[in-house]
Amino acid sequence: VQLQASGGGLVQAGVSLRLSCAASGRTFSAYSMGWFRQAPGKEREFVAWISRSGGSTYYVDSVTDRFTISRDNAKNTVALQMNSLKPEDTAVYYCAASRVLYSRTNAENEHVYNYWGQGTQVTVSS
Repeated sequence: VQLQASGGGLVQAGVSLRLSCAASGRTFSAYSMGWFRQAPGKEREFVAWISRSGGSTYYVDSVTDRFTISRDNAKNTVALQMNSLKPEDTAVYYCAASRVLYSRTNAENEHVYNYWGQGTQVTVSS
């Protein structure tokens, strides 16, 4: 699976941004998907996860009620809708696919993801 993230940009605090991740291959629905981010000088951190069917989602506390992860298995895409952006959301955002993750348990562990996109920069100014 090859992943291509897009949709990043420079925005002001309080606005919304939608990231998209396009996956190649015909087995997209066999992967649960996650979004991670890495801010300058910090380790990469988990942001959100969605199950294979899209019926289950999980978020890091700092983005709950602001971010929404969704997927379209017919189009091989996963999206991250980010609302009420804050300067602390500034980071490079990565999408990732896991063949072995079947539930939210361990979704925060980047080592269970098999494939990673190249990242898209999100910068939120105050």
